[in-house]
Amino acid sequence: MDIKTSINLESRLGRASAAGALCALAVISSLLAPRQAHAATSDPATSILLYTRITGVPPSKATLDAMVAAPTPQDAAAIATAAPQFYNVTLRNIFAAESNRDQSVFVPLNDYTVTAIGMVHDNMPYNTALSTDILYTLKGSLPAVKPTDNAHYQAADTSAVDISANLVPTTQTAAYGYPAAAVAGLMTTRAGAIQHFDAGTNRRGYSIIIANQTCHAMEQITDTSLPSDRVRQDVAASPGGDSRVRLQSCLGCHSHMDPMAGAFAYYDFDATKMQLVYTAGTVQPKYFINASNNPSGYVTVDDSWESRMRLGGADKNIFLFDPAKAGKGNGAASFGQEIAGSDAFASCQVQKAFKAVCLRAPASDKDGTEIAALTSSFKSNNYKFKQVFADAALYCTNGPGVTP
Repeated sequence: MDIKTSINLESRLGRASAAGALCALAVISSLLAPRQAHAATSDPATSILLYTRITGVPPSKATLDAMVAAPTPQDAAAIATAAPQFYNVTLRNIFAAESNRDQSVFVPLNDYTVTAIGMVHDNMPYNTALSTDILYTLKGSLPAVKPTDNAHYQAADTSAVDISANLVPTTQTAAYGYPAAAVAGLMTTRAGAIQHFDAGTNRRGYSIIIANQTCHAMEQITDTSLPSDRVRQDVAASPGGDSRVRLQSCLGCHSHMDPMAGAFAYYDFDATKMQLVYTAGTVQPKYFINASNNPSGYVTVDDSWESRMRLGGADKNIFLFDPAKAGKGNGAASFGQEIAGSDAFASCQVQKAFKAVCLRAPASDKDGTEIAALTSSFKSNNYKFKQVFADAALYCTNGPGVTP
């Protein structure tokens, strides 16, 4: 079974039961929150709420006793983020949805999901998730990890392996034999390659990264004031015979998407061999399809990319890229560094954590202030993602943002 097939029923039911626990928790929250809004975690009810928000299941008596006895709320939250269910349920659901185009949590375990979980577990700087040479496998009597199938992770899923207790860090260059220049963190895991580079024109890789890692939809980013010199030939000069359509609509996205998607010019996913393809120095044919639509359009010659959103226009501040970075480069890894160096990336990870443990999206001015504070802390704490979940959960169960 591969990540394009549905998950087995047992796994689906196991994770559904965790979702059921969260539904029950919402009822508990409605009863406890109004009078426990600023209670200490020494109160058992508040500790139960905190633990269940982070893990999706109630604590055992021993765990509850440890949380109640914890010297600070932060220490109590740390007990919850050390629990297997935090990794096997909460994080898995977040990263599983990111690992496939349908955004479904009901997909088999795969290398994208396990690698992202491993980075959180080991407190790896999460701003390297789109660029570093990293891969996590799992211990056990499992098939060897290969770039051509998902058997290793599928077997672990079928056997209900505890992800948190069996993580093995390695690299994509070692495990998959990729050249170093081809590796770009989660993007070039096998599951990442399927969703970013399979078929199409590789523009999808850019739009998926924007959606998953900056929490913006392409429809939100339409700036027709940007230069159009790197818009490819397949974008018609006069769609439907009307050049105004190109100027008023098409260029709004393509003027920033096409220059960035140049980073993926050497990538493809071979649907026959079922593996990532990287052709160093040779642009993939998909970059030249429908060239007759606009012969005067841009012809991709290498894997260079440029962040045109930095140039100005209505959406200049939507990402808030790192001013210390050049805003251009070659290849997927440097592109990933550009995205992960933005304020939008850091804020997006915080929003994911907030929604997971608060059971709602941030909505009020108070929530907005908390998101900003958590984002700042995330960055200053070397992008340790685990702590964000703990801090957000404390805000929603033991602080000013208690979820009613």
